[in-house]
Amino acid sequence: MKSKRYPEEFKIEAVKQVTERGYSVAEVAQRLDTTTHSLYAWIKKYGEQPPLGDLDLTSENARLKSELKRITEERDILKKAARYFANNPE
Repeated sequence: MKSKRYPEEFKIEAVKQVTERGYSVAEVAQRLDTTTHSLYAWIKKYGEQPPLGDLDLTSENARLKSELKRITEERDILKKAARYFANNPE
């Protein structure tokens, strides 16, 4: 079985049908007479990639959330300790 060669524009349009128009991979592959395997590979190659700036913001946001959680826990422990020592002066 000889594999078909598709032009790059064809592949990009096929990817857009899935990523922008909401069609399923199986539906697009069947309609365009290609395999789902090929279409998934095209999506990986031509699909939208998040800009690097967004990745940096996402990781920074996760880091800040983690730090906020840690600091909030520390604050709560210090509040409990302050109440304990205020009620039990020795």
